[in-house]
Amino acid sequence: MVHVTSLAGLPLNALAEPTAATAACDAVVLVAPSPIVKHVGGLGPSVGAVVEAAARADGALESRCAPIVLPAPGVPGGRLVLAPMGALTEDVDDVRSVAEAAAAGFARAIDAGASRPLLVVRAPDAPRFSRAIEVGALAALGSQWTPLEAREAEMAPRTAESVAVLGLPEARAREMAAIEVGRALCRDITGTEPERMAPRRVAEMCEAAFARTGVLVKVERNVDDYPLISAVSRASRVVERHRPCVVRLDYRPRGEIRRTVLLAGKGVTYDTGGVDLKTDGHMAGMSRDKGGAGAVAGLVRAAAALGLEGVRIVGLLGLVRNSVGEESYVSDEIIRSRAGVRVRIGNTDAEGRLILADLLALARELAHSGAADPILFSVATLTGHVYRAHGPYTGAICNAAAQPELDRLDVLAEHWGEPMERVRPRREDYAFVAPRSSAEDVVSSNRLASVNTPRGHQYPFAFLDIASGLKGGTLPFIHLDIGGVSVEAADWQFGRPTGVPIPSLTAYLTT
Repeated sequence: MVHVTSLAGLPLNALAEPTAATAACDAVVLVAPSPIVKHVGGLGPSVGAVVEAAARADGALESRCAPIVLPAPGVPGGRLVLAPMGALTEDVDDVRSVAEAAAAGFARAIDAGASRPLLVVRAPDAPRFSRAIEVGALAALGSQWTPLEAREAEMAPRTAESVAVLGLPEARAREMAAIEVGRALCRDITGTEPERMAPRRVAEMCEAAFARTGVLVKVERNVDDYPLISAVSRASRVVERHRPCVVRLDYRPRGEIRRTVLLAGKGVTYDTGGVDLKTDGHMAGMSRDKGGAGAVAGLVRAAAALGLEGVRIVGLLGLVRNSVGEESYVSDEIIRSRAGVRVRIGNTDAEGRLILADLLALARELAHSGAADPILFSVATLTGHVYRAHGPYTGAICNAAAQPELDRLDVLAEHWGEPMERVRPRREDYAFVAPRSSAEDVVSSNRLASVNTPRGHQYPFAFLDIASGLKGGTLPFIHLDIGGVSVEAADWQFGRPTGVPIPSLTAYLTT
């Protein structure tokens, strides 16, 4: 079901000294800073002549502008797509400009009739652009994904047959293609409508996606061992197709396992808010509240495609529908988590942290069962506050034991075009969820939406730490709130799923 265009790498001189591989391409997409004429060296006289003539005729090429298609005799396919990025001389410029221009340039090439474009990326010589070619390649591949519903209805638009990238070694091209396999699975899970991707249909998709990969897939359809997950899904159980499940994806490479990465992914296939019902149009797009589960599944799939060595990866997906009905869980209930922590419910629309708490409790158990050098992650479209606070950036927060690991991930994410905004746990966060009586050990949330709550995406970390049983232990734990980056432009109803943070986490696992 996963749609991925093939990717090939070509040597840097492939345009100046054409080969059969170059001849097989039918367009060249040039992504370069402005002025673009300064970045055509080594691309052959045909490309240089066309770019110079275009720059003389169109002053807009001196700045960032929409891609243009030019007739180009002597260039593969006879057409050149120029995608200027602007000067990229400001300190705040980053490699996301490459991704945006490459995606737009590729889409324009396909619209122009190409099916086998060749991507050429030129970027500033600065550390923050060190992965510009790879980021451009992933953007080109990602631009060719089409929604699962369209593919199954045979109504998907035409896409590229293949993608070639200048200056990308073949081994590196295979790695990028493997990452895109994972991102495509993530997009299919995240972006597909709530009936087609109801909880157990996500599980079915995982079983199909991981068949013959060596990844062990375990689907738990009885969630009684996950009391918080069970509570969130109570009202959905009366409808067979909406019933919950927990999916465990276990990637174990051959040979010595030197470290273990355990990831919990929030997979709410539709979030009505429960009895704290979403109103004023805020329910539209809530089928995308499964982006964390999609990202975790995609990361494990990418790892399997890459054949990563030395690291065991366990992905835990909590797949539920937060429905409304006579069986709904309600505020004021006190529910023991899997870790035995008494949780008082503050708002039924704060369901994601309940799901993650039980999954993290399982991850803690697995980590203490002889796992080699374990680290825990949670990945979730958890709050609206993270977008209010940080805009289009992942909100990252960790405990003290994970600080060096988050330092490393932060640098990698910047290089791979998935920058993060980091915060730290504060005493106010723990005070916010502290018990108000002897009846509970922790409070899940206040009664307000996260966007109306100070530290609305930070304090859930304190809840996760306590409710999962991690607090006071030594296990490193990183929480990634992808509520502002899971879909493009933070448009939960129509935005294209991004696959964030699969490339960054893959780089973290391989370096």
